[in-house]
Amino acid sequence: MSADEYPFRGGLRRGRLGTAHLVFFTVAASAPLTVLGGGVTTMYAVSGNVGAALSYVLLAVVLGLFAVGYAAMSRHVANAGAFYSYIANGLGRGTGVAGSFVALAAYNAIQIGLYGLFGAIFGDFMSSKFSIEAQWWLWALGAWALVGLLGLLQVDLNATVLAILLVLECIAVAIFDLVALGNPAGGTITLDGLAPGNLFAAGLGAVLALGIASFTGFESGAIYSEEVRDPRRTVARATYVTVAFTGLFYAFSAWALTVSTGPQNAQAASQEAGPGIIFGALAEHAGPTVADLANLLFITSVLAALLSFHNGVSRYLFALGRERVLPVVLGRAGRRTGAPVAGSVTQSLLAVLVVLAFAWAGRDPIIDLFTWFSGVSAVGVVLLMTLTSAAVVGFFQRRSGGPENAWQRLVAPLLATVALLVVLGVLVVNFDALLTPQTPAALRWLLPAIVALAAVAGLVWGAVLRSRRPEVYAGIGRAATEDRLPDPTPHTLPERPDAYAGRR
Repeated sequence: MSADEYPFRGGLRRGRLGTAHLVFFTVAASAPLTVLGGGVTTMYAVSGNVGAALSYVLLAVVLGLFAVGYAAMSRHVANAGAFYSYIANGLGRGTGVAGSFVALAAYNAIQIGLYGLFGAIFGDFMSSKFSIEAQWWLWALGAWALVGLLGLLQVDLNATVLAILLVLECIAVAIFDLVALGNPAGGTITLDGLAPGNLFAAGLGAVLALGIASFTGFESGAIYSEEVRDPRRTVARATYVTVAFTGLFYAFSAWALTVSTGPQNAQAASQEAGPGIIFGALAEHAGPTVADLANLLFITSVLAALLSFHNGVSRYLFALGRERVLPVVLGRAGRRTGAPVAGSVTQSLLAVLVVLAFAWAGRDPIIDLFTWFSGVSAVGVVLLMTLTSAAVVGFFQRRSGGPENAWQRLVAPLLATVALLVVLGVLVVNFDALLTPQTPAALRWLLPAIVALAAVAGLVWGAVLRSRRPEVYAGIGRAATEDRLPDPTPHTLPERPDAYAGRR
């Protein structure tokens, strides 16, 4: 049964989202203030690469190439499983199941890892401002309850919450940028942080590894393709806007940090203060009130990312349950809200089990939970994008006609596949750049292996479905392909046949 046949009992609610909604979801998943306060400072601290800011522009170009084919295929395949359905339609059903398992591993990893970051930074804030002491995992559980509740509500309500948080955190980042440029180290603004010669130097591997992690979530627009008003255009527009905005915004802000500290001092300052570089500069030049508000927005930035990734995982589970690749109960949506209730609850249960396990083991919420799981997510997402770019080529090779040209069908997807393979190789080889010296050495290979194991498990399960449940296998990735999408053009009623002319 298709989603259209049960839009309230088992299907996602149609027509709720427009381009602006998707931009809020995808940019919020990237979390600009979290990227600046956590990702950028860590990038400088780990790599010592003075020109690291330019990496965001370089990666945006690669992701822009990916977006060309991705957006072209989104006009023909609208499915809450996003990458899963794209890969299934372009590279085969078995590969699609493997992609779905990788997606679940990658997005669950980043979503759950963010609970560690939230618990740590919110605990520090409550301790320093209100002298309230509590274990990090108690604060993480509070965020977990809130995210779980919002995940059960209407998706457009979630978009409203994310929009408010996103606008406020972008304002905070913009204020820091202005403060940094208005108070440069040594009294002179330097462009060394954007010089290509400084980027292609020592530490490039670590820069690319951390940089691609900062973009994770930009590609999530297709997850909501069944809930948008115009699936043939909205996903493409949102993806292009997100890539352009985040690439330029992150590059500018990362460069502003080098202006504030001085390019040669960025590594030492980042190692010493971490996110404190941002809030210290704001406190000194914009006042402690602004710094406190920015610190609070840093917390809500992580919360917004938690909510965005939770929504994405629940929709992957919904798509897989609807097509009976996973238990059919996961394919149920709320009668009143149209939210993927079963998928949302499942993701919440998995998250709380992992958080409690790390708390019981006494692991550090940032060094262990957040860092390890962020690395796993980055590897998984880049692998998914690589497979999706290859799937675009396969999909259009078997499809004639349509408005897409050779650049969209073949050239850009092929270039993106090659570029993403290079990024994936750099990310895996330099995975230790995401880990601290105290982390067991074996984890530099064991953590990326989680993604490989997920892919193998998906291939095996796909083979099982093919042999034992061929009717399920035949429907993989097909729940909402082009022939089932609503035609966005208005329909006119046909003329009445003569036999009915007298029954008006």
